Amino acid sequence: MAHVAVALVAFTMLLPVLALPWLTPMLLIPVLASVAIVRLRTVANRDTVTARSLLKTTTVGWDKVKGLKFVKGSWARAELTDGTELSLPAVSFSTLPQLAEASGGRVPNPYV
Repeated sequence: MAHVAVALVAFTMLLPVLALPWLTPMLLIPVLASVAIVRLRTVANRDTVTARSLLKTTTVGWDKVKGLKFVKGSWARAELTDGTELSLPAVSFSTLPQLAEASGGRVPNPYV
């Protein structure tokens, strides 16, 4: 569904690009948005959590996660035992029940 929105934005941008050809590089914006939709994600299972950003993939075991931090208007962050933080794309407080289920109970569900 998100790709449909990106296609609509690209279609809307065609009129200015056709009128002013020097604006053609603007069509890269929908392409980059589509790449971000495909790439940004957090994948969790019983043993590990994997955070994928645009350029990097980081996998850590749940035993290395000390806790989760939620910053208003941002994705969740995993506080690791070595003192660093790992951003968890697409994980918010409202998606915490899915993360709790995927982690096999290692992350508590606050709604239960």
